[in-house]
Amino acid sequence: MTTSSSSYETRVQRLLVVSHACVTPINQEIFAELQRQSGWEVHLIVPETWEADYGQRAATTWEGFAGVLHPIPVWGSGNIPLHVYRTTFQRILQEVRPDAIFVHHEPYGLATAQVFAANRWAEAVPVGFFTWQNIEKQYPPPFRQLERWVLKTSAFAFTGSDSAAEVLRAKGYAGPLGRMPGTIHPDRFEPKDTRTSWCQQHGIDQNNVLVGYAGRLIRAKGLFTLVDALAQVEASAVELVLIGTGDDAEALKAHTRRHGVADRVTWVSYVPHPDMPHALSAMDVMVLPSETQPTWKEQFGRIIIESLACETPVIGSDSGEIPHLLRQLQQDTIFPEGDAAALAHRITRLAEDPAARQACGMRGRAAVLEQFTVQHVAARCITVLSDHTPLIPPVDDLHTTDRS
Repeated sequence: MTTSSSSYETRVQRLLVVSHACVTPINQEIFAELQRQSGWEVHLIVPETWEADYGQRAATTWEGFAGVLHPIPVWGSGNIPLHVYRTTFQRILQEVRPDAIFVHHEPYGLATAQVFAANRWAEAVPVGFFTWQNIEKQYPPPFRQLERWVLKTSAFAFTGSDSAAEVLRAKGYAGPLGRMPGTIHPDRFEPKDTRTSWCQQHGIDQNNVLVGYAGRLIRAKGLFTLVDALAQVEASAVELVLIGTGDDAEALKAHTRRHGVADRVTWVSYVPHPDMPHALSAMDVMVLPSETQPTWKEQFGRIIIESLACETPVIGSDSGEIPHLLRQLQQDTIFPEGDAAALAHRITRLAEDPAARQACGMRGRAAVLEQFTVQHVAARCITVLSDHTPLIPPVDDLHTTDRS
């Protein structure tokens, strides 16, 4: 450890985070919790504006984030691998004087290389990156060379899943590795007794068995298979609730008409994030039927932990990380991706057995609270950072940090 106790006492230690995702305020929560537990001063660099799925988003500070937000204009807004910040980072590195830098970006991205290069020409503090990539892809020049350089020079790294960690090791990264998966806050994502009011708001018959999906309405998410499965579920009282928008929405609506189930599908275009626990609690079961594509497979499935935190069981395909996550959360509800008959069987079994739904939900919530709360994940991140950088949590706070 390079920082002595006497030097630590003279200045609060500083972690500099660079994250395009944190232009969305709720994504700042993990870093707010990390600062709260560690006592570090967190500086967060985000794009000044970002082209998101729902339009342009301007950077704002999440109400729970007590660190310092630094919005910086970018070129290539909305393009994750190609965007770069319109700065050399020299001024901000001189002002912040971080003890460590965490680039919350993929290792092959231009913004990642930009920050790593700036750090190299400054004081060269320990720097690391993040990845969700769970397919071993070979990128064209110069991205392949930039990725190799980042992997070689990183002091630490975080992945969103076990499968992403396997890919990272296969690419040659041999350094310290931690997990930073999706998280929930247990006080927000919990069972809500609002089924009646939520169903009334959206014109849904609460007496039906409600099978939900929330996310982008695109073919890769397996929604055409989901509609095929609904057509094979004989109980007419099973209703599908699709929450979200996407490029394939109109084609999907036509698909429901061709299969004669259009009257059993309710479309809810948008639910604000604070209202998602109410929507998830209103469902009897959620489905994530993702289907692997040549260049993509499901990287995590945040809706799984959010639903189970609300005690709503989840049926998932075996694409990407979904089966690993469901098994980790003690859910025996996996079906082969693209298999409508198998999915229909899973839906029918849970639709006909309220006791099984309740047991799945309760078991799942307990597992989520043990592994995926923002508090637990932040504590594990602190362990990795304090073990492999000069950052040291305040001694008085060590007993509050889960270092398992």
